[in-house]
Amino acid sequence: MRKLLFLISCIILLFPAVAFGQTGEQQVKAAFIRNGHLWLKIGNKAEQISAEPAKYYHSPKWLHDGQWLTYEKESKEPINPNLENQSDIWVYNLKSGKHRLIFRNGGNAKWSPIDNRIAFTAGGVLNVSDLNQFYNVALGVDDFNWYPDGKSLVASSSAVPRPDGWTSPVLYRVALPENLKDVKLNENAKPLFIIPKEIGNGNATIMSINATTFEFSPDGKWISFIVNPTASLSMDSDMVCVMRADGKNFKVLDEMILHLDVPKWAPSENLLGYIAGGGRIVFGFKNKNLKVTELPAYRTLNLTPRRFAEMGFTWVDNRTLIVSRVVESEWSNDPQKRPEPALCIVRLDTPHQTRVTYPKPSIGDYHPLYLKQADKITWIRKKIAQEDGDIWMADSSGKNAKRWAKGVESYSFYIN
Repeated sequence: MRKLLFLISCIILLFPAVAFGQTGEQQVKAAFIRNGHLWLKIGNKAEQISAEPAKYYHSPKWLHDGQWLTYEKESKEPINPNLENQSDIWVYNLKSGKHRLIFRNGGNAKWSPIDNRIAFTAGGVLNVSDLNQFYNVALGVDDFNWYPDGKSLVASSSAVPRPDGWTSPVLYRVALPENLKDVKLNENAKPLFIIPKEIGNGNATIMSINATTFEFSPDGKWISFIVNPTASLSMDSDMVCVMRADGKNFKVLDEMILHLDVPKWAPSENLLGYIAGGGRIVFGFKNKNLKVTELPAYRTLNLTPRRFAEMGFTWVDNRTLIVSRVVESEWSNDPQKRPEPALCIVRLDTPHQTRVTYPKPSIGDYHPLYLKQADKITWIRKKIAQEDGDIWMADSSGKNAKRWAKGVESYSFYIN
């Protein structure tokens, strides 16, 4: 018996990859849309969990414990026939395998960070649901997010035109009672900060119309968000901003555009990464630089070499990022002449940057995402104008890359 145990131990020591190599991948859990259906994949097992095809809006979202999904799909019976893109909010329980309708004609659903409540908007009304009943919380809300403690939300109210010009966007902190039945509409919303009517970074200035994409720093003391001008102008120029969670120390960091990637905090330090630079991509693949700003010092690093531009990024740890990078180029109406990105590893403490993926010509690697629980990186491999693509996965070093899911339209991984 002892000889057998010794032999097994030797095999594990000699071939650790064989014994444990698949452990990380088996922990990976993702939900995605394919051919109008909602799919779930855990490890190597993929399962279609929707019965009928539908049009889905946004990517599915995971509850913090990985046992629930929320998703938004086109309403079968629109409440208002004159409104476009009317969606219903649904949830799916992985254990029971059952779907449940939460709200008709709502959107922007976001799970609480501490329990299974969902906040969402409908016609400018901010609501919170406990999955059995929903409660109106505040009026006139454009966008929002939960505070890390799950007891309140940060919400934005858009600027509106007046005879003497536009008003300013206003940020609020909306406190929730311990029992949602005790909520009183609008009484729990307190002004947090009034955004100036015009903001800029010295090189560009925009009108402040709304604020979106709120994210909290790892210690919960800072909020990053994007201030947008009117819809058409926001294609070319928006501003990355930060402020303290108590509404103080507002600062504009840099100009950016939508539709590339959103600002993201490092895993456990107050380092904010973002892709700076104005001008939509059809004006050229240029002036898109990955920057990292340290707070509260406001020290900023530019991590993009000359003659390159960034399309997306993810944090691996507090000193390492992976970027989706292209060679600088003018836009071409010929898809075959447009540059397609590859993934590179970037470190804050060294100028050396390493390319880790090599897609075939005329196809690129987009939307990198690091999965800490599995120590894997994932990305979508597709053409820039293509709506669907294949999800790829590799070790955090970029080695052992392989296709993980084919023909995916939108997706999200469970990240704990």
